[in-house]
Amino acid sequence: MTWGFVTCGPNEALVVSGCCYSKPLLVPGGRAFVWPAIQRVQRISLNTMTLQVESPTVYTIQGVPISVTGIAQVKIQGQNAEMLLSACEQFLGKSEQEIQHIALVTLEGHQRAIMGSMTVEEIYKDRKIFSKKVFEVASSDLINMGITVVSYTLKDIRDEEGYLKALGMARTAEVKRDARIGEAEAHAEARIKEAMAEEQRMAARFLNDTEISKAQRDFELKKAAYDVEVQTIKAEAEMAYELQAAKTKQRIKEEQMQIAVVERTQEISVQKWEVQRRERELEATVRKPAEAEKFRLEKIAEAHRLKTVLEAEAEAEAVKVRGEAEAFAIKAKAVADAEQMAKKADAWDEYGSAAMIDMMLDTLPRVAAEVAAPLSQARKVTMVSCGDGEVGAAKLTGEVLSIVQSIPDLVKGVTGVDISKIKGITEPTPVPTPTARGDSARKAR
Repeated sequence: MTWGFVTCGPNEALVVSGCCYSKPLLVPGGRAFVWPAIQRVQRISLNTMTLQVESPTVYTIQGVPISVTGIAQVKIQGQNAEMLLSACEQFLGKSEQEIQHIALVTLEGHQRAIMGSMTVEEIYKDRKIFSKKVFEVASSDLINMGITVVSYTLKDIRDEEGYLKALGMARTAEVKRDARIGEAEAHAEARIKEAMAEEQRMAARFLNDTEISKAQRDFELKKAAYDVEVQTIKAEAEMAYELQAAKTKQRIKEEQMQIAVVERTQEISVQKWEVQRRERELEATVRKPAEAEKFRLEKIAEAHRLKTVLEAEAEAEAVKVRGEAEAFAIKAKAVADAEQMAKKADAWDEYGSAAMIDMMLDTLPRVAAEVAAPLSQARKVTMVSCGDGEVGAAKLTGEVLSIVQSIPDLVKGVTGVDISKIKGITEPTPVPTPTARGDSARKAR
């Protein structure tokens, strides 16, 4: 180690011994100059140490075994040089755990001694006295070692025999008994006071009811007198109000009538102006356009009349010409028809039944067409068969043919001629057509 200054913190002390010192130099929380080889520097801790002092199964002065746990705070005193020197003499070079063990054993012995000199009730009921005794006895002994007891506190008391529990039960019973007695006394006192209060309340109530009844009577009397006065004044006020209201309504009605007269006058004036405006509007929008339309229609009618007259004149001229032509044609047609009818009569007289048959034969196709016409217009034909005849189109065709086959009977019934029995009918001489007869008539003329 080189020579020079050596420092330490406030929680430790330097112990310098050797040359130049008859006693060790104690420096708590500071610095010191050290010469190597001829001087030695050691350190001692000044930290506070917490000790849990256990004293299991210690017999008290009554012979009752209990267990106690205490908590002590101890430290090496660094501010007192003599105590620090004593601590250096005994603990220098030892570890902090060894110092704690020495202090713990000392405290545990003093704690057991104090427990043996006191009763369980004294330790249990007044812990401060127990803690103070342990603190004082342990402090006087540890001071000689340079250790100061900072504090001591009784942490816990345990009883394996049930003594503390029994002591608590007895005390609890006493407390419960005193509580019940106190509660009963309090209830009795409360009931007495309640009865007294109820009596006072009822007396006060009766007194108050009496006073209230008197006050109510006085109030009713005064109220009746006041009501008469109030009703009289109210009636007068209502009559005056109704009179004033009638006057006010009369004035309002007069004002309303004047307003109505003014409004009516204004309405009449407005209606006059409105009539004039409507007349002018009708004059501009109806009468003038109507006159113009009338003039236009008159002109159109005049033109149409002239057109009709001219067309009538032209049509009359044309009709005159066409009438002459039609008259000539009608005359010629009448002559031709007369000639044709004469010749047809001659031919019928000449041919007789043959001509009649020829006419009937010419008519047969048209008769068949008329018979078949309803069937051609039918959308649906339903035919019922008994199972022993034709079905379908063949059936329909057969029906049409049966109708045609009945025509000879019809002809016989109408003309008396049976066309089914006539054989070798010669083709009749062609009857001259009306056109041919007309041509021959014109040629004859």
